[in-house]
Amino acid sequence: MALQMKLTAITLDCPDPEALVAFYAQATGLGIHPESHRDFAGLDGGHGLFIGFQRVDGYQAPRWPDQTVPQQIHLDFEVDDLDEGEALLLALGAARPDCQPGGDRWRVLTDPAGHPFCLTRRKV
Repeated sequence: MALQMKLTAITLDCPDPEALVAFYAQATGLGIHPESHRDFAGLDGGHGLFIGFQRVDGYQAPRWPDQTVPQQIHLDFEVDDLDEGEALLLALGAARPDCQPGGDRWRVLTDPAGHPFCLTRRKV
């Protein structure tokens, strides 16, 4: 019999959990967990998924696409319009690296802690 597992949490290392949880809360509309604090903050991701952000001393941001410091994690988010989604996220503090291998299919951005993530068009 195969082990049945349910993914319940994803946690990202970062230098400032409060700043990163605020970025993702604004970007996704998810609620900040009430027990979030200076060293560990989280979002109630819905459907039982918790997204956490933990403080790591000496944190080094990933280098995209250079693998000197690997990605560490990669998240994908669907949006209705790539241009609008990108503009909103840039205004919230995301950055757009020069390397964009997705062409018109997806956009690579980095969050304020340097983690790369992609925006893709919502499937209709």
